[in-house]
Amino acid sequence: MTEKQTIALVDDDRNILTSIQMTLEAEGYAVRAFIDGEQALQDLTSRPVDLAVLDIKMPRMDGMELLQRLRARSNLPIIFLSSKDEEVDQLMGLRLGADDYITKPFSQRLLIERIRALLRRNDVNRAEAAGEITSNTLVRGDLTLDEARHRCQWKGSDVPLTVTEFLLVKALASRPGLVKSRDQLIDAAYGDNIYVDDRTIDSHIKRVRKKFRQVDDAFNQIETLYGIGYRYKED
Repeated sequence: MTEKQTIALVDDDRNILTSIQMTLEAEGYAVRAFIDGEQALQDLTSRPVDLAVLDIKMPRMDGMELLQRLRARSNLPIIFLSSKDEEVDQLMGLRLGADDYITKPFSQRLLIERIRALLRRNDVNRAEAAGEITSNTLVRGDLTLDEARHRCQWKGSDVPLTVTEFLLVKALASRPGLVKSRDQLIDAAYGDNIYVDDRTIDSHIKRVRKKFRQVDDAFNQIETLYGIGYRYKED
């Protein structure tokens, strides 16, 4: 029997929490629900999950702080929830390492599709690591991307990337010198059935650059072509 994938839900609105939990459990997921960030952090530190959905506005520890603390510990796929008038929070969450966001009020079917998309990518990574899927290591100059181990290295040093960040770097580095539009990068990182706007990709790219520059402050391989997209410099 296949083990259920486990999703953490963190929201101080008990009605939303209960509603989403019931929907996800009906879809076959195991769910752990928390009403505040501090409670969630204590549990998730000792009992990892496959994906987390976080609300921003919460008592004791808000979603931003929880996101930051979880991201410091792992590359757990994270979706966060925000209100429509919280654009600054949305961008900040992406810069802190969230893989996706959904604005309230939202369709639970949309949330399920976003969850499935992220979990599918994780399933592929696990299958490659277990040897069930073979994958070549991509080497571009000082960059090494090992898909089977979900490992990115720059000049021999590890660069910890989330699932989305890894897919973006792979999409760019696979065709160095060629420009990738934001739409093309959205398709590479999210698939055809998920909508995100251009600013989401811009935020991810900024975070990717920051991570590489923590290893090498001279890193400049990912170029911005304003109004067009991004490209990875040719070797």
